Order: sequence, then structure tokens, then C-alpha cells
Amino acid sequence: MANHKSAIKRIRANAAKRDLNRYQHKTARTIIKNIRKSDSKDEASKLLTTAFEALDKLAKRNVIHKNKAGNLKSSLQKHVNSLA
Repeated sequence: MANHKSAIKRIRANAAKRDLNRYQHKTARTIIKNIRKSDSKDEASKLLTTAFEALDKLAKRNVIHKNKAGNLKSSLQKHVNSLA
């Protein structure tokens, strides 16, 4: 257990940041799943902008790697373009 006041505060702050990161990561994965599940190009393209924003935010905060964000964005764009 931490003995210093600053260490105790750091543990609390890290736990709060971890919860926020997990929530945002899960939300981004849900958006991606909904895009891949959708049959309508209009609906998928509306979700695409929110997915791009979420992935960029995760990459900026180092929750996911920037190359993974780029690969996901590329594959989602290809999927939306292939929809009729």
C-alpha cells in the first residue's frame, strides 16, 4: 500500500483515467461494430465520422496505437465504399 499522500492520490487518478479510457475504447468498438453490421450506406457514412473522431481521440491519448487507428479507419472506409 502506498505510504505517501501523493502516491495515494496518483492511484486514485490512475483508476479514474483507466475507467475513462476503457469506456471510450468500448464505445469506439461499438460504433465500429454498428458500421460493419449496417446495410445502408447512408447510415454507415453517418456513423463513420463519429468513428473517425473516436479513433483519433483514442490514438491521441495513446489508448490505441496511431497505426492501428489508421488501419481501422482505412478498413471502415473501404467497407462503407463497398456498400450499395
